[in-house]
Amino acid sequence: MAEAGPQFLHVGAGAPEGASGRRIAYLADPGRPGKSPGVMWLSGLKSEMTSTKASVLAEWAAARGHACTRFDYSGHGQSPGRFEDGTIGAWLEEALAIFRQVTRGDQILVGSSMGGYIALLVLRALMREAPAEAARVKALLLIAPAWDMTERLMWRKMSAKTQAKIEREGVYYAPSLYGDPYPLTRLLIEEGRSHLLGNGTINLDLPVRILQGMCDPDVPWGHALDLVDLLCCDDVEITLIKDGDHRQSREQDLRRLEATVAALVERASTAT
Repeated sequence: MAEAGPQFLHVGAGAPEGASGRRIAYLADPGRPGKSPGVMWLSGLKSEMTSTKASVLAEWAAARGHACTRFDYSGHGQSPGRFEDGTIGAWLEEALAIFRQVTRGDQILVGSSMGGYIALLVLRALMREAPAEAARVKALLLIAPAWDMTERLMWRKMSAKTQAKIEREGVYYAPSLYGDPYPLTRLLIEEGRSHLLGNGTINLDLPVRILQGMCDPDVPWGHALDLVDLLCCDDVEITLIKDGDHRQSREQDLRRLEATVAALVERASTAT
């Protein structure tokens, strides 16, 4: 069955195509009445809401009557804009807008790579600014979470020559294992320093599950263990997949994703 076309949400001020105003594409299946919680998917950098894992999650939710919400960050997928204009702050603002204006009721946030980072930032922002909204988040499922990625996984791993090129020219085209080189901008790096998590503990009172491949060339498994150390939370479980890569899109990876979501949904559904 063909997937329905996206709807659009206007985020930020100004014209939809401007730097501060964006039209964000999203897909939202409301699920069946009384089925809770819903799931919200947050994609990785240069990924999109129709990727393999996102589509499998949406199909899993639809088969069981649970709501599922997906979206494309500005400059990604079906959302207009230039990727080069994107920042962690802008993509966080878009994720918050989708959560607050599109989702309804209890939710499980499922984030892959950068999406795992954004999921953590969404919850932190809600806990600070809108506790009632934060209470709707019943669990986090993080797949190879690229937390603090602009600093820890990009800037600190660059050579001095590459760092100088970014500072001088404002952009560096980074090679990718998954397609054409993509631009890493000075704006992305510098703005990202406003959203770092690693300067203190992260206090959470909900289940957190992490799926991490040990053959991941983009997010080393030690990076996921460092996140566990940061989480001040009684219910954190990490699954290390010895032969797992970054994408985790093999058949066994997708079944693991489904099983992990199912367990979190069951837990949230039966919680008093």
